[in-house]
Amino acid sequence: MAAATPWKTNDWFVSEWNYADEVTKDFKFAKNVKIHDITLRDGEQQTGIIMTLDDKIRIAEGLAEAGVHRIEAGMPIVSPSDAEAIKAIVKRNLGPQIFAFSRCMKEDVQRAIDTGVNGIVMEIPSSLHMVDIAYRWPMERAIETSIEATKFARDNGLEVVFFPIDFSRAEMHWVLDLIDRVATEGHMDALALVDTFGVVSPHAMQYFVRAVKKRINKRLEAHFHQDFGMGVANTIMALAEGVEVAHTTVLGVGERAGNTPMEETLMALRTMYNIDTGIDLTKLTSLARLVEQITGVLVPTNKPVVGSQLYQIESGIIASWFKNCGDKNATELFPVRWSAVGQPAATVVMGKGSGIDSVKMWLEEGGIEASDEEALAITHEVKKYSIGTKKLLTEGEFRTIAKKVVGQRANA
Repeated sequence: MAAATPWKTNDWFVSEWNYADEVTKDFKFAKNVKIHDITLRDGEQQTGIIMTLDDKIRIAEGLAEAGVHRIEAGMPIVSPSDAEAIKAIVKRNLGPQIFAFSRCMKEDVQRAIDTGVNGIVMEIPSSLHMVDIAYRWPMERAIETSIEATKFARDNGLEVVFFPIDFSRAEMHWVLDLIDRVATEGHMDALALVDTFGVVSPHAMQYFVRAVKKRINKRLEAHFHQDFGMGVANTIMALAEGVEVAHTTVLGVGERAGNTPMEETLMALRTMYNIDTGIDLTKLTSLARLVEQITGVLVPTNKPVVGSQLYQIESGIIASWFKNCGDKNATELFPVRWSAVGQPAATVVMGKGSGIDSVKMWLEEGGIEASDEEALAITHEVKKYSIGTKKLLTEGEFRTIAKKVVGQRANA
């Protein structure tokens, strides 16, 4: 049963405007929106990321535990170790569908078949300039190999997602003719709308999806990059137009500026659009920490949804609000309750921005008695110490300052 106020629940509080009839009347969200995770393939393409077989298995297990629908486990043709990792993940029968990634070549497809995957994402350059300059292939060769390889994949029981590289910088009519030919003469279960370089604006995304749907009657999937930070917005715009599958990575890891981050996409869908993908949102933080640990990526402490300091309160005025609101009304201060995404509970920290209410909270928790005048003096010393060290205070550092100020009164 739908919540009476989907914008305001015990776990989140977003804008009621998101649910206005004027906003939602043209939405075409699929009945079941699915996540196709590409952390193990596209995510590993981020410079400096190297995952061992055990690393990939641990991440795949984490994704499965969270309820991700599909996992793109790698590209078998890259190396024997990549192929072995895919086989190991398939053998574990974790629950999600397991896909491989390949070029549109029979040899690549055979390597994928040998791993035992359920499906295959097959790439082909789809802009003339990319074919001429980067690949240096005759266009007819690219088309013929795609037709042959997609039929071969189908004949061997694989679900085929056609993946036109640089789709978003191709001439629309020309590329749709190419895709239609591959779908007709070869085989295609689904088509990925690929914004390889993250160059589509959210306003143009609607045009992109609608133009493709006029010509291609297949399941559509969204694969977008973050070069201009538009991945989440574009993915949601595409889903609102009826695209059924979103390609994402944990933490948005991926080549250059990365891929569409899973955490932000899922939380935006759930809170602002009332789309429940069935994924366990309370697993998002632990999954992010796992990928952070394995990949060594530097995650901003204020990263949406999973940042390590999102629920730390330093500002004096916010600490006062937090004291007044309490746990019951926490979403007055945070758009999403910490527990909804598996984060630790909100806490007041001590630093340059702290006010007297924060100091009084810490004094009470530490069992230190102080007058209002002393609390004000402690606040002054806390700010001074934080500025000098350029960091937050530990409990021990605060206690030392407080005891010193209170001791001065006792010794007076």
